[in-house]
Amino acid sequence: MTGVRRIKLGSQGLEVSALGLGCMGMSAFYGDPKPEPDMIKLIHHAINAGVTFLDTSDIYGPQTNEILIGKALKGGTREKVELATKFGIKYDSAAMEVCGDPAYVKYACEASLKRLGVDCIDLYYQHRIDKRVPIEITMGAMKELVEEGKIKYVGLSEASASTIRRAHAVHPITAIQLEWSLWSRDVEEDIIPTCRELGIGIVAYSPLGRGFFSSGPKMLENLDASDFRKYMPRFQAENLEHNTKMFERVNEMATKKGCTPSQLSLAWVHHQGNDVVPIPGTTKIENLEQNIGALSVKLTPEDMAELEAIASADSVKGDRYGAGISTYQDSDTPPLSSWKA
Repeated sequence: MTGVRRIKLGSQGLEVSALGLGCMGMSAFYGDPKPEPDMIKLIHHAINAGVTFLDTSDIYGPQTNEILIGKALKGGTREKVELATKFGIKYDSAAMEVCGDPAYVKYACEASLKRLGVDCIDLYYQHRIDKRVPIEITMGAMKELVEEGKIKYVGLSEASASTIRRAHAVHPITAIQLEWSLWSRDVEEDIIPTCRELGIGIVAYSPLGRGFFSSGPKMLENLDASDFRKYMPRFQAENLEHNTKMFERVNEMATKKGCTPSQLSLAWVHHQGNDVVPIPGTTKIENLEQNIGALSVKLTPEDMAELEAIASADSVKGDRYGAGISTYQDSDTPPLSSWKA
C-alpha cells in the first residue's frame, strides 16, 4: 500500500494519484536533457511509490520527452499509469506557433501516440489556445479523437473562463491545467470557480514556483546557461530581491511546522481541495520523496490564513512569463459563426 492517495479528477470518471509528476524538466527548458537511464529509473520509482499521473507534451524537447516516457512505459508499466500529454505548440522556422486547426489536432495526436508507444492517451490537453480558431472547432476535433478511442479524456491548458465554458459545451472537459502556487494566485478569481461550477478537475503546474520554493534565490546559482528560468521576470535582480522576502517567510513557517519550504508550499496547493492535483517536476529521487512527504503535512485554517497573508498579491514582483508567451489572459477565440474551414 502506497502513501499516495487516489482522487477523482473532474466528473467524467478519471482517477489519478493525488500527486502527479511533471516530466518537462527531464528533457527540455531547464537546461540540458538529463541522462535517459536516470530519468527512466526516476519515473519507475515514482510509479512504484504511487505517483502514477505522468505529465508530458509534444513540445518538450520537442518530442524527446514523449519518447522518454514511451521507453519508461514498456514492459507492462503502461497499465499502471494515467498518461497526460498535450498538443498545440509547434516550432515553425524555429519560432513557436500555437495551432488549434482540426487537421493539426488529429496529426499531433497520431504523432504523440507513436512516440509514446501507446494505443490511447488518458488525458489529452490543448497546451495553448489558438486565438485564430474558434474553440468549438478545436474541441470538435478532440471530441472525435475520444469517439475514435485515441484519447479518453479532454483537457485545456492556460484557458480563460469564457473559453473553458465554450469548450465544455462541445464536449465535457475533465481537467484544466494552470499555474497555481503561493506566488501565482490570479487563477483563484475567475478560473477556479468556473472549473468548480462545471465539475472540471484542476491540475496545478509549477506548484513550487519553478523551484523557487525549494531553495529560494540559491536555486539560480545552479542553473545551466540554457535554463529558461534565468530569463523569467520573477528571477531578474530587481524582482528577485523583493520575492526572496516571501521565500524567507515561507521558510520560517516551514521550520516551525517541521517540514521543508517546498513541502509547505506543496501542502498549501493540496489543501485547496480534493479536485486539485499538483504536478511538480523533478529530476532527483530525493526531491520526489520530499514531494510525496508533502501529502502528510497537515495545515490548520490558521496555517492557511498565515500562508495566504504571506502570499498576497503585492508579495510578488514580475510576470509569470516574459513577452511573447501566450497565457489564459490572452486566450479568447473568435465566435464559431466566423469560422470558414
